[in-house]
Amino acid sequence: MKRQLLLAVLIFTFAPSLLAQTYFPKKNSWESKSPESMGLDAVKIKQAIDFATTHESQEDPNLKIAHYEGGFGREPFGYPVGPMKTRGPATGLIIYKGYIVGQWGEPKRVDLTFSVAKSFLSTTVGLAVEAGLISSENDIVYPYMAPIYPYDPGKLSINKADHFGQDDTFELFNTEHNRTITWDHLLRQTSDWEGVLWGKPDWADRPREGTKEKRARPQNPAGSVYEYNDTRVNVLALALMNIWRKPLPAVLKEKIMDPIGASDSWRWTGYENSFVIIDGQIMQSVSGGSHWGGGMMLSAYDQARFGYLTMNDGNWDGMQVIQKSWIDKSKTPTPANQGYGYMNYFLNYDKKDIPAAPTTAFSHIGAGTNMIYVDQENELVIVARWIPGGDKNELVRLVLESLPN
Repeated sequence: MKRQLLLAVLIFTFAPSLLAQTYFPKKNSWESKSPESMGLDAVKIKQAIDFATTHESQEDPNLKIAHYEGGFGREPFGYPVGPMKTRGPATGLIIYKGYIVGQWGEPKRVDLTFSVAKSFLSTTVGLAVEAGLISSENDIVYPYMAPIYPYDPGKLSINKADHFGQDDTFELFNTEHNRTITWDHLLRQTSDWEGVLWGKPDWADRPREGTKEKRARPQNPAGSVYEYNDTRVNVLALALMNIWRKPLPAVLKEKIMDPIGASDSWRWTGYENSFVIIDGQIMQSVSGGSHWGGGMMLSAYDQARFGYLTMNDGNWDGMQVIQKSWIDKSKTPTPANQGYGYMNYFLNYDKKDIPAAPTTAFSHIGAGTNMIYVDQENELVIVARWIPGGDKNELVRLVLESLPN
């Protein structure tokens, strides 16, 4: 009788946790369930999907044409230097408690994801901190850096005498201002790094105040002012590759994408001129977006896996792939911008990013719009590709209205 009583107590104690065990999809498969079986309002889910498919971006699907027709193409030095490809149709996934409860478009299609790539980049910084390659994200970057030796086959044909006074290497942090920049400043886009990288001056990226004015103003103290700037993002990518001493896609594949069962179809690229030599090996420094081409190309399914990983605080089926403390830091806003954590975590504490969503929700956002919406309170991930930015709140609202009360 005592044994039966003990067994009943154990079942009562542990059964709820067993029943609540989180589902994680295996590689090349992701279980779907009907909205009804998950307690969702199927009509609302259909309304959300219909909204997403009928509110597709009106920009040209040929992303090169869209680039030159949009603002990027009109920037100083705004021409692409990395690969671009024609995008697919409006596409998305609705993931509830780990299961696909809605989808549209072509989720398997590999497309550019623009600045969602920044979230993959910031993750590789967190991995470097975890590995001890960076002691602290608050460290100044300059002491970590070696001179950069660019790979430039064109130099073989130049007259060496004409370039006798030029260095064969360059440094990323060799100005008085740049030597004050920390890893945290780069992650939060508050560094105000000054210089030129891969033919793109920092002042040529979105010079909203005017090119002349931006070039003339003094640099803001590092950490004081938020400015979204892809040249500085690419500085972080190159600096980080020098820490890892290997290409960042190899780091991401080993540490993140393989453990979470991502496909083998994703690619992370840089520019046609972003090659350097480290330890005798030619390596390409990747870009943190597709502003000038390049960046991350992947499917909506792989986007959803990354979003689901961050929803679960970096844990994937019992394995801590990203330290929870790094996820927490990524979701902590900077005083310079209360809506931005580490790149590219867009925060909702002030309800400005997605007013319909909880304050704890966050999104990985890229141009297009490419959105990975992450809602830990509701165990919800939404991937939406090629939807106008002004429509993302309505999509989220419709999905949230489908959830059980």
